[in-house]
Amino acid sequence: MLMTTSDNRHSYAARIGRVVDYLHDHIEDELDLDVLADVAAMSRWHWHRVYTAMQGETVVATVRRLRLSRAADRLANSDADLTDIAKRAGYTTAEAFGRAFKQSYGMTPGLYRERGSHALFKAANRASDATGFPVEIVTLPAMYCISMPHKGSYMQISRAFERLFAAVGPAGLIARQSHMIGVYHDDPDAVDETELRSAACLPVDEGRAVPDRFETIRTRGGAYAKLSYQGPYADMRDAYRWLMGVWLPASGHDAADGPMLEDYLNSPADTAPPDLRTDILLPIEG
Repeated sequence: MLMTTSDNRHSYAARIGRVVDYLHDHIEDELDLDVLADVAAMSRWHWHRVYTAMQGETVVATVRRLRLSRAADRLANSDADLTDIAKRAGYTTAEAFGRAFKQSYGMTPGLYRERGSHALFKAANRASDATGFPVEIVTLPAMYCISMPHKGSYMQISRAFERLFAAVGPAGLIARQSHMIGVYHDDPDAVDETELRSAACLPVDEGRAVPDRFETIRTRGGAYAKLSYQGPYADMRDAYRWLMGVWLPASGHDAADGPMLEDYLNSPADTAPPDLRTDILLPIEG
């Protein structure tokens, strides 16, 4: 039976989605482009062009970005040895890792561990400095969103975003410049990492037709405390601790029922990690 254009697009989205899952599950393994072609069930000659067109970056760029992001997380949030971090990022020497990391993050791994943006929030947390970073009270409308759920480490929600891109791009619902939202339901300091619940979301018009295979959610409308954050996603854990543990108790506001939101103002696919801009949004009582 001849496939319709819609069926064909969905087939390609599903194939690229399998590649996305495979990359995240095997990001610290040796990756073979021929194996990825098999995962995609597509021609070895052409699958990579399809991936690049649909995802907005090459597989090599995706792998490099994901490996360095995990390395940044380990540098900011653990005491892991630099040599081990380099090896797990796919580099045979600390020197090669250092060059690659500096090219993306603007400083050496050692300097990043000592002086990255996370260090500023750590210092403000230690000093209980509630005025160290500007927080704005804003009122947001409820947003109707196509969503891709994620369970596990918040640092790996990129898997859900990449799958969302792969799924809704061919349906004509998204471009790389589209407004993306992360919804975070649980406290990573209180819930086991494997049980953390979140979702990658694309706001769309309320009346827009959404294919049955996609999930939808509606974000909470109302008052939020907005912390405008710039820097790598790996550094945001201490920003959350400052917002919740230092700013909120001193602010006179009460947190409202509802998940935290992250509003991504640019994309890691075409923006250096130090230049990533994210609004961290804490729901508060109006």
